[in-house]
Amino acid sequence: MKNVIEVKNLTKKYGKLTAVDNVSFEVRKGEIFGLLGENGAGKTTTLEIIEGLRKPTGGDVKILGMDIKKDLSKIKKRVGVQLQSSAYYHYLNLKEIIDLFCSFYGTCVESKELLDMVELGEKSYSYIGSLSSGQRQRFSIIASLVNDPEIIFLDEPTTGLDPLARRNLWEIIKKIKQQSKTIILTTHYMEEAELLCDHVAIMERGRILALNETHKLIERAKYPYNILFIADKVDKKIFEKITKLGPDIENIFAKQNHFEIKIDTKEKLDKTLKLIQQLKPDIFTVGKTTLEDVFIELTGKTIKE
Repeated sequence: MKNVIEVKNLTKKYGKLTAVDNVSFEVRKGEIFGLLGENGAGKTTTLEIIEGLRKPTGGDVKILGMDIKKDLSKIKKRVGVQLQSSAYYHYLNLKEIIDLFCSFYGTCVESKELLDMVELGEKSYSYIGSLSSGQRQRFSIIASLVNDPEIIFLDEPTTGLDPLARRNLWEIIKKIKQQSKTIILTTHYMEEAELLCDHVAIMERGRILALNETHKLIERAKYPYNILFIADKVDKKIFEKITKLGPDIENIFAKQNHFEIKIDTKEKLDKTLKLIQQLKPDIFTVGKTTLEDVFIELTGKTIKE
């Protein structure tokens, strides 16, 4: 597929602090690309440089074949931006805000179409202050779509939302992708990145530690498979056989009869499953490694909101 964003050797320094350190990546047309990392990893700074809101210390960025240093005004007409925090006129209703934003562009999407898209049609004449946090986030996303952009930038779009509101917003992001638009988003939610993103760049301290298709990042994990099981009776001989296969096995939940086994190959997985069945476990589940496991493996820590 065609690349619509090309970032090469991007650097941003604030005195002695390097916020973005020689970052390079490409975003393909029609995909969702995620920048994943904890707060302070450099995600937002990277995104704001690409959006043209910050000037880089070094490196190059091209969007739709245009250089942000030379063609920023042209680029702005073809992209949409949802910032991490947005402020709107409190004396205008939702319809009036969208109509105002539309007046800045030659191309415009009808306010009713946008509001209906996120189930805010009945709130057309409401003010921003009367909306819930989830409704404000939904409105913030459609406000970035008024000019029918080809590329949409979403900076931490679901931060601070409850689980239900977050999932509702995921559905909206999927709908936008189905319109053949390209989305680049930042997040520190592992589940969000794993569910939504086609490609993920894991960032820490301004650098990209890993970059690939989401499922390929997971496949590269040291232990791609895991088994969770509960067994009231522990047969030492069977456990010894499992241990000889080389998996990482440990008690979990601080209970003697709860176990987790991490396994590195499909062959070992099959053999281990046969041995576990001999234990006649009360419950056992087989799963694949998650993006969170990959992140912990790369950084040695979990993301804290």
